[in-house]
Amino acid sequence: MKKLLAEFLGTFWLVFGGCGSAVFAAAFPELGIGFAGVALAFGLTVLTAAYALGHISGGHFNPAVSIGLFAGGRFDGKELLPYILAQLSGGILAAAILYFILQGQAGFSGVGGFASNGYEALSPNQYSIYSAILIEVVLTAFFLIVIMGATSKKAPVGFAPIAIGLALTLIHLISIPITNTSVNPARSTAVALFAETAALGQLWVFWVAPIVGAVAGAFIYRLIETEVEEKDQVADMQLSLD
Repeated sequence: MKKLLAEFLGTFWLVFGGCGSAVFAAAFPELGIGFAGVALAFGLTVLTAAYALGHISGGHFNPAVSIGLFAGGRFDGKELLPYILAQLSGGILAAAILYFILQGQAGFSGVGGFASNGYEALSPNQYSIYSAILIEVVLTAFFLIVIMGATSKKAPVGFAPIAIGLALTLIHLISIPITNTSVNPARSTAVALFAETAALGQLWVFWVAPIVGAVAGAFIYRLIETEVEEKDQVADMQLSLD
């Protein structure tokens, strides 16, 4: 239960901080933080939550990450469904609170897109479904590669949250104009439930593409890691023979 609560809180923080920055601050008159600010906000939520909660649950905060780590042999399949449910619950609660806060604005007239993800008419720059799928697959794959590499036993100790947070910032800098950046089905689901657009009808893309990308990234990293380990073993054998 402590692990699940950590995943709940971490995903809550990611959606509340990342999507909250997009909803309230991205286009604030004259002092808006813009795409770069939103990208940094998402990265900071993961970085801070990973340092605060990662030692409890592993700091996934993302169903695609959990599935990818399972595919990469880093996560027990028995915990997969409870983790995903905890992540979804945390994200939805965060989106609900953002929704009620937004209604307190003077002259409130609706939440609009509510930082939801989309393609074609719902893409910030009108990108096609094919562009959306491809960018989400590629970026989630590299996100898993960074996560698995940064948390490897051979990686520098204590720096994983920084690498992962900066990776998520970079991912958002690349893809906000294309899909509003998902790489996280819990984040996409949470805000789509409240958006006043057709975001729910497009939600399947932001489940399928990140999961495919995460699994691909995990297998790629396992392939690289295995080759490195085999070379190290050969080198150790040669040293012992010498």
